[in-house]
Amino acid sequence: MGRYILRRCGQAVVVVLLVTFLTFLLLHNLPGGAARSALGLGATQAQVDAYNQQMGYDQPFITQYVMYLSRLASGDLGFSFQMNQPVADLIAQRLPKTVLLSALAAALALFIAIPLGAIQATRRGKLPDYAVTWVALFAYATPLFFSGMILIVLFSQTIPILPPQAPQGFGVLEILADWQSLILPVGTLAIATLAAYTRYVRSTMIDNLQENYIRTARAKGLPGSRVVVRHALRNSLFPVISLLGMYIPVLFSGALVVEQLFNYPGMGLMFWQATQTRDFPILLATTTIVAIATVLGSLLADIAYAVADPRVRLSGGGE
Repeated sequence: MGRYILRRCGQAVVVVLLVTFLTFLLLHNLPGGAARSALGLGATQAQVDAYNQQMGYDQPFITQYVMYLSRLASGDLGFSFQMNQPVADLIAQRLPKTVLLSALAAALALFIAIPLGAIQATRRGKLPDYAVTWVALFAYATPLFFSGMILIVLFSQTIPILPPQAPQGFGVLEILADWQSLILPVGTLAIATLAAYTRYVRSTMIDNLQENYIRTARAKGLPGSRVVVRHALRNSLFPVISLLGMYIPVLFSGALVVEQLFNYPGMGLMFWQATQTRDFPILLATTTIVAIATVLGSLLADIAYAVADPRVRLSGGGE
């Protein structure tokens, strides 16, 4: 188990370094560079040269990248000249709101997907299985912005029971206080992952229902509901833990669309606005944080899966 965790930690470090390197490379090759995005198109060449010298952008690329890693290690994410604030302060304000939105959406998706996947597995090849499959495929194939617009039209205009705009509070507690305004953004983002979770639970549960221990439990005369819930479903949830970690980038990309659609003041909306103004430090910092969160989520999910699943423990933690 120890060697497995150390190996996964080493892989996580390599992946983060690779993502930061590629992101740094791509953003530094944008037309005009970081200086133009900070000073504007009206800046003179002398001003651009002075800015590049001040920020170290006139150094070789590898030197710039090493300097960036050094600043990143000390918590310095740069300064946004467009918003006139340190990027770390902006992210500290926006990140908790995006985490809240993503966590609520993931919880809602799992709350619906787990029973639906169990119903599909136990009714395999029957009408409930086909009905849920078609609904899940339709939800999966529908663009997220279109789903959000449909929900706005239905519940804010046709049946005006929910606000069309997300809560605008400064902190998480203020966001939660306006819970009615959270319903549509959370529901829209949950659609992005609901179909995948449902299909995954169905697939893993079908595999578990065919295992020998299920046949043994049934041969002992245990009630069918107990066999399904306490044995098949419980063991089917272990792989879903890994899926949660891998779906962090999916949730963030969905949050980018949902936050822009509902004007939710999170990192997704900030990232969208930064792309419009070419705010180089925000784009780089946001991409780096999402990459780190994705790698850490996948790492923690693998470790939790290895600890929780007896079969993985017996095999030496994935060795």
